[in-house]
Amino acid sequence: MDKILISACLMGDPVRYDGRAKTSANPHLARWQAQGRLIPHCPEVAGGLPTPRLPAEIETGAISGQVLTGKARIYDSAGADVTRAFLEGAKATLAIALANGCRHAVLTDGSPSCGTSFIYAGHFDGRRTAGMGVTAALLQSHGIRVWNDTQIDELAALLDRK
Repeated sequence: MDKILISACLMGDPVRYDGRAKTSANPHLARWQAQGRLIPHCPEVAGGLPTPRLPAEIETGAISGQVLTGKARIYDSAGADVTRAFLEGAKATLAIALANGCRHAVLTDGSPSCGTSFIYAGHFDGRRTAGMGVTAALLQSHGIRVWNDTQIDELAALLDRK
């Protein structure tokens, strides 16, 4: 039975930047949790960031791949460079996923770590841009398929076909 890495905030852990959770009520998560399939994890906390913390965004015009290769940075809303914590969190998340044999990850969209289809555009004004967070990109580059919290039903359908 495949293990699934999941953003801890989706499981009710208050680890988001604002000190809250983003608990998902999707019934598949409850089933997978009962089956012992879920590996809850927060890359940002794993990288050493506190909860709560200032919001952070990948610099304007950059993508996660550039952050992963050292060509772009992640800043918090006060202008502090928090790139190292995000990279450390991404590496720790990959290690946990690999150690647990995870082939899938359900992540919270929009985050500079966990975004799978969009991230915020680096202006701290709510604008979004298509793209992935650094953790999502690192997981995907290692063969772990990433899903966002609105795609849980799709993942369930895929897993149920196996």
